[in-house]
Amino acid sequence: MEWCGVHTLLCTPGEGAAVSGPVERTARSSAAAEPARPARRGRIVAALMLAMALAAMDSTIISTAVPQIVGDLGGLSVFSWLFSGYLLAVTVTLPVYGKLADTFGRKPVLLAGIALFLLGSLLCAGAWNMASLIAFRIVQGLGGGAIQGTVQTVAADLYGLKERGRIQAALSTVWAVSAIAGPLAGGFLAGYGDWRWIFLINLPVGAAALVLILRHLHENITRTRHRIDWPGAVALFVAGGLLLFALVQGGIAWPWLSWQSLTLFAASAVCTAGTVVIERRAAEPIIPGWVWRRRVIVSVNLALGALGLLMIAPTVFLPTYAQTVLGLGPVAAGFVLSVMTLSWPLSAALSSRVYLRIGFRNSAVIGMSCATAILAAFRLLPYGGPAWQPALLMLLLGGALGLFQLPLIVGVQSTVGWAERATTTSSVLFCRQVGQSVGAAVFGAVANHTLVARLGAAPASLTPPGGAAEPVRRAVAAAVDHVYVGAAAAAGAAVLVLLFVAPRRFPVLTDGD
Repeated sequence: MEWCGVHTLLCTPGEGAAVSGPVERTARSSAAAEPARPARRGRIVAALMLAMALAAMDSTIISTAVPQIVGDLGGLSVFSWLFSGYLLAVTVTLPVYGKLADTFGRKPVLLAGIALFLLGSLLCAGAWNMASLIAFRIVQGLGGGAIQGTVQTVAADLYGLKERGRIQAALSTVWAVSAIAGPLAGGFLAGYGDWRWIFLINLPVGAAALVLILRHLHENITRTRHRIDWPGAVALFVAGGLLLFALVQGGIAWPWLSWQSLTLFAASAVCTAGTVVIERRAAEPIIPGWVWRRRVIVSVNLALGALGLLMIAPTVFLPTYAQTVLGLGPVAAGFVLSVMTLSWPLSAALSSRVYLRIGFRNSAVIGMSCATAILAAFRLLPYGGPAWQPALLMLLLGGALGLFQLPLIVGVQSTVGWAERATTTSSVLFCRQVGQSVGAAVFGAVANHTLVARLGAAPASLTPPGGAAEPVRRAVAAAVDHVYVGAAAAAGAAVLVLLFVAPRRFPVLTDGD
């Protein structure tokens, strides 16, 4: 595929920046020039962290306010689409925004994404029923897709290989803080104010990010004529939307083998085949063919997809396990999970000392091998044991996954030039999001099957509706055990992908570091 020459300069007003020399083409001779790096990047980084905070806190801050939202607007049977609709919109738009950012620059895509997210937030605050709130959450998701992919791409543009891990670790910290602060802020606003403020507080944060980006993020791009692959974008959106809709609703709104599920999966397959045909004929496809031909990108996409899948075990099922089996309250159950968000960014921040010595692939293999053992060890926990035991496992799991994820993201970003970096980053995030949706469907089915099998044989006198009796506790424990076994299998599959698909050494483009 022939790329037009593009050069970009990132700086703040009044700051001089020497234009970097030509990039060494160790991977491809067509790589575009890397951006020059200004002496001071603090304000741009602050803008990126503010923008990322919008996306990171979005779902966590709403989760604790769901009872108040349902009490005000109704719609108890469909409230889950407050989360599913947003996730669907983010996932299916990631590849589109990645291509647009590589074609027209990061700044316009990031500004448009933040503006669209803020518009969705303002509309959500004025929602009059559950249907309108869900629709406006999808508008938020359309902006969130631009934010998630473009922020990580700009961070990679600003920093060279030796420093890239530091900024990615800082962005991971934003997610960790949001995981803890989001539910607290949401509960406070819903309990002592009005749930609509959950969306309104996005406005000043987003406005600050917009101002900083407008003033301090500058790109000097050689403008050339482009053909936007709108048919490919629409086909990809429809194919991904149908697949995710089938995964979200299957086993909940209708059985997996019902005509609804089978029709959606078949329609998604047909649209996917149509997308492939369109993309092959497009002059500048939304998902270029090289994304699926390069071993590094393919292996990282598969490995991060497995990460999204296995993360369903701790994030979705562990809180239920802590409350039902261990008898903890909601706050204590949240703490058992939150310790993972503390060790993850710390491990990610230190991972550069590892991958700069032994390589990206080897670092990720060590991290995911440890994660496999930790997930498998969950079954060894005593039934109804002390809470510190699963908390310790989650602390170790966060450390292992920090050593796995960040080297892969930094590594794959370092194998491409400026003109391919946003597309590459978005493809990685897209596969992780799809893995998360697949994991929710698969592990939900596993847990439901175990619960039905265990509780179907329990005497009715032992399962009163007033609380979690012993058969219920044991059934939940067995279901979560099975889910963690599946998560360990996904982690093991990621290790195999890295060992047998990923190259031993990533073909890194040197950037003067």
